[in-house]
Amino acid sequence: MTEPAASLVELARRYGVATDYEDWAGRRIAVAESTLISVLAALGVPAATEADRSAALTAHDREYWSRHLPPTIIGRTGSTSTFWVHVTHGAPVSLRVHLEDGSVRTDLRQLENNRPPYDLGGRLVGEATFETPADLPIGYHRLELDADSQAFSTPLFVSPASLQPPSGRQWGLATQLYSVRSERSWGIGDLTDLTDLAVWSAARHAAGYILVNPLHAAAPVAPMEPSPYLPTSRRFVNPIYLRVEAIPEYAYVRRRNRLRKLREGVQSRADRADQVDRDAAWKVKRSALEAVYEVPRSGGRELAYAAFRERDGASLDDFATWCALAERHGADWHRWPRELQHPAGEAVAAFAAENADAVDFHRWLQWQLDDQLTAAQATALQTGMSLGIMHDLAVGVDPNGADSWALQDVLALGVTAGAPPDEFNQLGQDWSQPPWGPDQLEKLAYEPFRALVNAVLRHAGGVRIDHIIGLFRLWWIPNGAPPTEGTYVRYDHEAMIGIVALEAHRAGAVVVGEDLGTVEPWVRDYLHERGLFGTSILWFEADRDGDDATGGPLPAERWREFCLSAVTTHDLPPTAAYLAGEHVRLRDELGLLTRPAAEELADDREQQNRWLDELRRVGLLDDAERSDTAEIVAALHRYLGRTPSRLLSLSLTDAVGDMRTQNQPGTTDEYPNWRVPLAGPDGKKLLLEDVFADANAERLGEVMRKAVRPQV
Repeated sequence: MTEPAASLVELARRYGVATDYEDWAGRRIAVAESTLISVLAALGVPAATEADRSAALTAHDREYWSRHLPPTIIGRTGSTSTFWVHVTHGAPVSLRVHLEDGSVRTDLRQLENNRPPYDLGGRLVGEATFETPADLPIGYHRLELDADSQAFSTPLFVSPASLQPPSGRQWGLATQLYSVRSERSWGIGDLTDLTDLAVWSAARHAAGYILVNPLHAAAPVAPMEPSPYLPTSRRFVNPIYLRVEAIPEYAYVRRRNRLRKLREGVQSRADRADQVDRDAAWKVKRSALEAVYEVPRSGGRELAYAAFRERDGASLDDFATWCALAERHGADWHRWPRELQHPAGEAVAAFAAENADAVDFHRWLQWQLDDQLTAAQATALQTGMSLGIMHDLAVGVDPNGADSWALQDVLALGVTAGAPPDEFNQLGQDWSQPPWGPDQLEKLAYEPFRALVNAVLRHAGGVRIDHIIGLFRLWWIPNGAPPTEGTYVRYDHEAMIGIVALEAHRAGAVVVGEDLGTVEPWVRDYLHERGLFGTSILWFEADRDGDDATGGPLPAERWREFCLSAVTTHDLPPTAAYLAGEHVRLRDELGLLTRPAAEELADDREQQNRWLDELRRVGLLDDAERSDTAEIVAALHRYLGRTPSRLLSLSLTDAVGDMRTQNQPGTTDEYPNWRVPLAGPDGKKLLLEDVFADANAERLGEVMRKAVRPQV
């Protein structure tokens, strides 16, 4: 591969685009020039020719010097922050900070800056450097500047230097909610089922939290996207998770017998089906919800609904309008009439006015979700959980969905986010999601990201951020290219993590970053410094720095303390199936292996045997138990208790002995991803009531209780 032109390398550097990277095997990989050009184009930077690049570099300089203040200033408590100011060379400067509480600070200190002035169209622009006080409080403040006979301002965020970790050790149950029906569900697991599962795990087994799959919204039309990690919106919630009977107005619906028959019918179909059928469940539930929506609300309820609409404002209106448009024109906004393809269009406003009831119905659904999520978290805490519900924040959104329509000016077009090849996904991954444009986020003071994090923490004691490395750098793949032909684009992690920490501090929540895969070592150190937890999956915890050069099991005492540790994850089969080599068999069947299955299986058996030897070494398994799968699964979870990790997790599929994986990365319709109902070892489907009476679930619940409280 030829070296890219120096101008292309410089342009890529300025926009945070990597020109080379280290892969999972430690090899240095050069990025193709075509990839750099495509990625820069997605950032709005033409770079195909030398003339393009020269013009882009000049424009970048002029944009920088044209700004009087940075788009955003980021700080931490207990530390000063430096920032630049651009004014006419030699002109006086007056600065002040307006704090959230209304007070004003003027004690900013100027630092030395000897950078020569810049000729901006015949006007010399000078640069000065200033420093904020170290004792600014946490919050979203504003910096104001008087210069050149004008007033300017920019946001100044101060986040906690480090989040305070929860006291003691906690264990939590991890569940894919859609897969867990109860006798009173509507064909799919819902928020009442989540509440009951939290109560069971807390009251019976002293669980401190329950980790649930992303509850983000899907398009309200068939076919409904099954993946919770490819939502139409991350800002809003999928109403398929509502329990109809839990809405106060349900009590006043006429002909409730009709609604009961609807529920019984969809439950009966779910009993017979091999897979979770979201379309059938939503069709019936939507009909019932429409009947409840038509019930007049009390005066107090009307006030509550008005307050909810005011709080969520234009974002809620845009989402509800998109849903109504999707029901009329389909779920891909790129195929709508051109005049409807941007939320600011006059035709969109006209549609919303002409279809006010349809739009309001979708607003109302989000209000009901807000109510039921509030109740679920309150009940979890009331039952004894220290954290309650830990929500999951997906990496991105459907490129044709509500968020990509409403936020299209903040997202990068012409690329998708994904992951480079690694040991477990050797062809790489394309998630088909448009990534944030880092430059656009900064220009908007990160407001869309702030709103997203605030929303996911509103009803939570914690949040798991999927692929948290994406807040540092994200793998961008040009449209039409395979995942192997992408490159990394950097984000301002100080801003992104700072906002997460600030919102979590205000919510009193713990943050868990999914930091698996290819991760630069300093990133984990940074997350630890900021008080964010990492993630450890037992099968991936290898001792690569010890005497065992082949990477045997990492001894329990050397695992991370500030970490959520688990035996498995939703991207692997449940542990019993993993022990049987199901992950190798399935990937071979789907054509996802890059070497013979026999070799993969042999390596996998060797790794598993090492873990079995480790269990025996620490006294958790004897020779007689090595062939007992249930005992091995229990021993692996007991091993988690030997680690210093503050948060431990048990998958519900492991608790009941399920054998099918929920998701196989690298596939879409080749495998029924995110459509697998909860089942026991025999493959027979289980209801939530079955879980409560399941002997294996009872046993593993006690294993986890004792893992965090050995004296119990």
